[in-house]
Amino acid sequence: MLGNGRKRPAWWQAPTNMGIFTKRSIDNLGEKKKDMPEGLWTKCPSCGESLFEQALAKNLRVCTQCGYHFTISSGERISSLVDEGSFEEMDLQIDSVDALGFKGYVDKVRAYQGKTGLKEAVVTGRANIESIPVLLAIMDFRFLGASMGSVVGEKITRAIETATAERKAVIVFSASGGARMHEGILSLMQMAKTSGALARHAEARLPYISVLTHPTTGGVTASFATLGDIIIAEPKCMIGFAGPRVVKETTHADLPPGFQTAEFMMQHGLVDMIVERKDMRAKLAAVLRYASRP
Repeated sequence: MLGNGRKRPAWWQAPTNMGIFTKRSIDNLGEKKKDMPEGLWTKCPSCGESLFEQALAKNLRVCTQCGYHFTISSGERISSLVDEGSFEEMDLQIDSVDALGFKGYVDKVRAYQGKTGLKEAVVTGRANIESIPVLLAIMDFRFLGASMGSVVGEKITRAIETATAERKAVIVFSASGGARMHEGILSLMQMAKTSGALARHAEARLPYISVLTHPTTGGVTASFATLGDIIIAEPKCMIGFAGPRVVKETTHADLPPGFQTAEFMMQHGLVDMIVERKDMRAKLAAVLRYASRP
């Protein structure tokens, strides 16, 4: 009964909680998968931690909990390395052709060009790192797994030859699934072409720094990626020719712990140093200064 003799409506029930605010239950929150806006969080494949995307990008896409190094784009890599405004891209218009008539190859290349905004799986150009002029080649795994086709090999070769002509150091960041099967023997020929250009660069007594990132495999590993005067790797990245399953089936032997990781390769002499992404720019500058001493 209310004041002035009025009755409560039939639908009215006395509240069970007399507080001003009612505590929401888990059921009131909805389904997380449906309600969570996409792109805000990224799960670390190493430790399983959910990472806020903005914080991850600010940390150069390195997990703040376990230090796992995510794959990054060529643009992000360049921004983290070179002096601001110093990068001048080369050979931007070189495009892939379907020389072998591989079904659907051209359409696939065009799709990746639209998806990534890149012309091919490597970006090359001149740049300065702490005021030191260099030639850079940055492979981008988003583009067909950064597989090495004719254009990738040609662009890397041109960058090396330009570095030789201008008497500059060349730095190549590798991340690749290997040779591009759509181009067959034309892809495999790039192994010899890039290696030949590096041999001439070495004859000119100019430095070549190879940086291995996750993953570096196949024909890229078997050619320019492992020919550096100094070979640097990011932590825990995969480095190998064939995958571990293929190696195990071929050798019929159990693989040792950490097989094909950067740390394993350093223990066995393939890698000279392991450098975290946040330290890469300073370390490259230090190596370049050392290499340029009379």
